[in-house]
Amino acid sequence: MSSAAEAVRRLPVQLDRDHFLRQLLRELAGTLQEVVGLEQASGFVSIVGQKIGDRLNEEYRSGLQAPTLTREQVTQVLVDLKRRIQGDFYVIEESEEKLVLGNRACPFGELVKDRQALCMMTSNVFGVITAENLGYARVVIEEAIAQGHAGCRVVVHLKPSPDADGQAGQVYFKG
Repeated sequence: MSSAAEAVRRLPVQLDRDHFLRQLLRELAGTLQEVVGLEQASGFVSIVGQKIGDRLNEEYRSGLQAPTLTREQVTQVLVDLKRRIQGDFYVIEESEEKLVLGNRACPFGELVKDRQALCMMTSNVFGVITAENLGYARVVIEEAIAQGHAGCRVVVHLKPSPDADGQAGQVYFKG
């Protein structure tokens, strides 16, 4: 190996596949937010989230050998899928009406700051999996690391209700 190659190899450049891909997504989301606005950028990210949600739902159903998941399984799947991508979601509340999840670490890391469009990945993946198994979901992201909060608070309403209908958020139905 040449001395130039060795010198370049030893540089303290923070670059690995994970960091590169998170940086790529950050810049893509930022560019979309700047060019088409937050609402349209969120829409584009939603389409991707829908596809990923469908795929993950099938993988978990297959792994659990279940044609549909119970509410308890859905809750654990949502926590588990985030754990597998280095999120730190946990259950705050679980009832027949809603799931409330907290999060201490975003899978996108610090790169999610000011990239609220990326939160649509969580909304869509959670909404798709919940609705496909339980028939309905309204996902409300009450707090988000992307918005500068210390953590995330995500409420997944499991049934339409006047209380839930008055909140912002995305509604999902079984496809």
